Amino acid sequence: MEGAAPLCQVAAGQRALVRAEVHPAPLPAPPDSPPHVPNGPLVVTDALLLPRSQDCPAGAGLPLSPPPILTTFGRPRPLDPRVEYLRGRRAPKMVEAPAVRGRNGFTRPPRRVTFLVEAVPAGRAVPPLDEDEEEEEEEEEEEEDEELRQLHHHHHHHNDTPALPRRPSRHDPLTPDVQPPPPADTAVSSRAMNPHPRTPGTVYKSGMGVGGRVLMGGQYHPSLGNTTPCGTLVGVGAGVGAGVASLEGEVGVPDCAALYPVSDEGLLHNLHSRYKRDQIYTYVGTALISVNPYRRLALYTPDVLQAYRSSCVFQLPPHIYAVADAAHRGVWERNTDQLVVVAGESGAGKTEAAKLVLQYVGDKSQPSPRLLQCNPVLEAFGNARTRRNDNSSRFGKYMELEFDFKGDPIGGTITHYLLERPRVTSQLPGERNFHIFYQLLAGADIQTLKSLKLQRNTENYNLLHCTRLTPGDTQDDRVEFGITKRALDVLGMSWEEQLEVLKVVAAVLKLGNLTFTCVSNIDGTEGCVNENAYELHEVCDLLCCEVSSLSAALQTRSVEARGETVVAELSATEATRTRDALCRALYSRLFTWVVSRVNEAIKVKTLARRKVLGILDIFGFEIQEVNSFEQLVINFCNEKLHQVLVEVTLRMVQEDYQREGLEWAVVDVPSNTPVVELIEQRQTGVLAVVEEVCSRVGGGTEALLQQLSFSCGGHSLFDIKGARHLHSDNNIPSDAFRIRHFAGPVTYSVAGFVEKNLDTIHRDLSRCMYRCQHRILKELFPEGNPRRTTLKRPASVATQVIISVSALTRTIRAKQTHLITCIKPNELKQPRILESALVLHQIKYHGLVEQARVRGEGWAYRSSHEVFLARYGMLSLHTWPAWRGPPLEGCALLLADLPLTPSQYTFGRTKVFIKSQRAVHELEEYRRERFEDLAILVQKTYRGWRDRRHYRALRAAQLTIATCWRSWKAKQQNPEEQKEKRIALKGWNFFIVAREEYRQLKQKRRVEWAAAVIQLSYVNYQRWRYMVRVLEEMPSDSPIDASWPPPPPSMTEVGMLLRRLHHKWRCHRYRLQFDQTARNRMREKVTASIIFKERKASYSKSVSHPFLGDYVRLRQNGQWKKLASETNDQYVVFADIVNKITRSAGKFVPILLALSTNSLLILDQRTLQVKYRIPALEIQRISLSPFLDDIAVLHVKPPSPTTDLGGSQNLNPGCLFGSDEVKRKGDLVLQTGHVIEVVTKLFLVVQNATGKPPDVNISTEFDANFGQHSVLFTFKTAGLAEVVPGQIRIMRRHNRMEVVL
Repeated sequence: MEGAAPLCQVAAGQRALVRAEVHPAPLPAPPDSPPHVPNGPLVVTDALLLPRSQDCPAGAGLPLSPPPILTTFGRPRPLDPRVEYLRGRRAPKMVEAPAVRGRNGFTRPPRRVTFLVEAVPAGRAVPPLDEDEEEEEEEEEEEEDEELRQLHHHHHHHNDTPALPRRPSRHDPLTPDVQPPPPADTAVSSRAMNPHPRTPGTVYKSGMGVGGRVLMGGQYHPSLGNTTPCGTLVGVGAGVGAGVASLEGEVGVPDCAALYPVSDEGLLHNLHSRYKRDQIYTYVGTALISVNPYRRLALYTPDVLQAYRSSCVFQLPPHIYAVADAAHRGVWERNTDQLVVVAGESGAGKTEAAKLVLQYVGDKSQPSPRLLQCNPVLEAFGNARTRRNDNSSRFGKYMELEFDFKGDPIGGTITHYLLERPRVTSQLPGERNFHIFYQLLAGADIQTLKSLKLQRNTENYNLLHCTRLTPGDTQDDRVEFGITKRALDVLGMSWEEQLEVLKVVAAVLKLGNLTFTCVSNIDGTEGCVNENAYELHEVCDLLCCEVSSLSAALQTRSVEARGETVVAELSATEATRTRDALCRALYSRLFTWVVSRVNEAIKVKTLARRKVLGILDIFGFEIQEVNSFEQLVINFCNEKLHQVLVEVTLRMVQEDYQREGLEWAVVDVPSNTPVVELIEQRQTGVLAVVEEVCSRVGGGTEALLQQLSFSCGGHSLFDIKGARHLHSDNNIPSDAFRIRHFAGPVTYSVAGFVEKNLDTIHRDLSRCMYRCQHRILKELFPEGNPRRTTLKRPASVATQVIISVSALTRTIRAKQTHLITCIKPNELKQPRILESALVLHQIKYHGLVEQARVRGEGWAYRSSHEVFLARYGMLSLHTWPAWRGPPLEGCALLLADLPLTPSQYTFGRTKVFIKSQRAVHELEEYRRERFEDLAILVQKTYRGWRDRRHYRALRAAQLTIATCWRSWKAKQQNPEEQKEKRIALKGWNFFIVAREEYRQLKQKRRVEWAAAVIQLSYVNYQRWRYMVRVLEEMPSDSPIDASWPPPPPSMTEVGMLLRRLHHKWRCHRYRLQFDQTARNRMREKVTASIIFKERKASYSKSVSHPFLGDYVRLRQNGQWKKLASETNDQYVVFADIVNKITRSAGKFVPILLALSTNSLLILDQRTLQVKYRIPALEIQRISLSPFLDDIAVLHVKPPSPTTDLGGSQNLNPGCLFGSDEVKRKGDLVLQTGHVIEVVTKLFLVVQNATGKPPDVNISTEFDANFGQHSVLFTFKTAGLAEVVPGQIRIMRRHNRMEVVL
């Protein structure tokens, strides 16, 4: 056969070296291979066993086992050895395993990776998964390991053959007298190297979940589940570092997409075999499966992290660091938004997985301490121990990280979703409250506990009664409190701030101890009395509030009706509910405040548009003994997340294949859309029904059950007593309903649904908390501000859930998703135990089999023609440096020049598809090396130009210096002797002397020219040094920074010009930081400075206070919106409660002043009825005094005779001069604490309306028009430092209005 080496006969029991060669005749495909697999393995039969001559010398004894198969892969050779043979007609070389250099793990040049694959006999069946024989199998494996080590040592000692890379299967021959099966069908191939389809019932191996496959002849090998399997890639992991795992120790199949055929049982068997060897990570294509080990493993050391950061991904076993690295490089190298989604049910290890991703990404950055310290704080305040998880996240967390140009994280933001508020006041038996309560009691020192009025014993607090702590728990809580405190220190939170936070936590514990008993009042009504007065006093000390105020807020309720306030006492049950609502509100709002404070510490300081890496860790699916409203919310979030992940990872991918015209057999993916619609559908969904019942007066449990039965009773996935579908279950309790979720049916008890959905506190409590002198309570309860007039009910929990989940799904769809599926192996939370039924259930509802099929048969990379050409065009001379033809043609030429076989890629209508992720990785390596070559070319060119210029300058300077030195030396001779020599010369000698003098004169001119050049060069050098100094000592970007490097005398004018230009530039930069709202506010501040600076005494105090405008939130008021649409005053510029000064006696009357872009309105502050409306066109002048008072007089235009005679029918409705008034009332006198802001905004409104600014008169005396009379305003001061309304005295005397300060 042409091109084939001589065959060496191999006796039975002997192993042979197998080389992949290409022959003219095509190899036959297996007859029972599925036709839809385009890239099967390259089958090498026994006729192609080509050992080297030294492997079978004459007379040599037969080796104990054949050496492993060698294949080569790397640049500049093509990926497939057959193509290598066809292109160059040369046999592939065998190379040793290279030393690891650089991130890709390959040496250069040339780059090679050696794969060692052992031949495996065919015809072996898959052993059953028997958990009872697990211990016996492990003992047998240990004995076989010892036998293999001894035998291998003996063989290695007597032969010069290389050491066996790994232990063979227990069914492989260990001694020469054991006959091995015939090496009939051994295959070595990458997943995208071979056009032959695969054979059913075979196992494929790959070093990475996105890499190549190795066919093991026959069925599943028996060693797959209990010993190291044959066919695993070995040797490539050597050299990554001591103590770092490599592919040599891999068990089972590292990539489930390489299994064929893919089934639930096969995937379970693979996970079980790997889990027994503490290999908890398994790829599914580019996704990852993580099985919770329930113990600490040495997989996350700095050496392991550095190995995954610096080595090739195909050299190391599956790991969560590999997924984090892929996401990080997607942001850094491809400049695309990435998202790592951690999915799984409660107790599967999602929180730890998200922490590991953050640890990998944020480990090498400067602000990483703050990024990494976010988790301890959030876990302390948001995590709790449940029956299924000791560190369960009771909130959803989405973290976005931003990176600089080097790929280092520079900051981020955290978004949290729906903290489980009911846990603060009630927990199931065996569960705990949030960690921070136990950490505080166990870890705080004595002085801190005394200042917080606390004791260490958790039995003293009703909110912590549900659990009993062991000494080990107390020790852990003490350590965790130290970690939390250090994290708060790193995040920049001072001890005073931490103490304020802990005071709120302590107040929640103390409030839980308040108990109320019923009492009967004299009038026959029922009231209550607090039995723990000392606890109430301590709570008030912690919150800095009055005891009477808090006691009244807890035990009474005030109702405002028709301008009157009625106070009603609460019963003991109602007071207890009020106390619990306050505890939940305090803690949940404190958690929100802590998250915002963490965001301030880790946010990026410089504004720019950067791509982000998101990490999503949301609630796990929960099924409790008693499931309530919080479980419904958590499971709905899981349903929605599962729906969007299936859509992004499976459905959209298959639709893309079909849309591009590829041959694709659609993989059916189970859909949970009916369950999602059942819960979130408008009007008839479960959450919509709960919301409707909550909006009714007196809506309770019975009403909720009736409405659920009416709206959802006919749905096939909804069960309730008296359901109307065929599969209804009448064994459901009467106060419950059941939903068949994608992860299993869950029965929900409707008790407390309405209260938990509303979960609001009364206005009395909000006002009481707002009046507290605690530093952060005013931020936690802004609705308690008495100046707020809004009566709108806050959004319910159901509404917040739907809004948050919708925003989250939009975020997931907009980013490149990396999925990490966490699996819970058992319900006991014990290591090395895997419950087959539980894991199989999770495999099914997570759709792992469908993912393996789509990723195994699909394409690992897809990109549009333009994007592919723009990224990899530099790898071909046809497309570099620019391609001006059709993108499809450019991609075809590019791929033809790359070492890829046609079976490894295909073209769609608009996209390029690459089969193997290994090939994509190689393309990235080629591109990275090409970048290095281009960078070296640029550096070489620049350095050559720089050195040539330097040489020419040195040569010119040397010539100038030498010429000047020779001239100087000639001048040192005696001039008299020179004269005598000239006189003595005659004839031609005189001519020679003349020529010499001419030469000297010419040289003198050259010297003068050189001196001028040197002087100019020195001046230029001074200028250059000054410019360099300006760059090095550049002032800050603050416009108020007056520093500037002093220029040399020759550049004084230039220095002034540069300083002015720099100041204009940084002012421009400073203005660019503002959005439109900030620009408007800056415009208002500048206008106020122009009007009032050095004219009004109170102006200086208003500079540091921003102009908020709407101080009473009038824009959100529904009644105002309806009114504004009628008067065309939709946009409110200013709204606040001000004092109107009466014209007759000068008294203060509180009114609601609203300033829109069209007019100024005076409204009743309770009914919002418009009293006066003054159009902006009618305001002609504004008058104020120069003192510290807050009085302003608004002058309106006087009525013209034409207007008076014409009647009032053409007047605007609601104007100051109404339709029934012919004469106007005159000017308006106001007093407000925001007088600077009011006048400034009114100035701009009138200017925009009329085209010219109104007059602003600042004087101690001015006239005002009060209808038919003109009044003279006079301001007098008594030297008061501050002016308040009580210190202003206004007196009306005939036609004079005196204001005494």
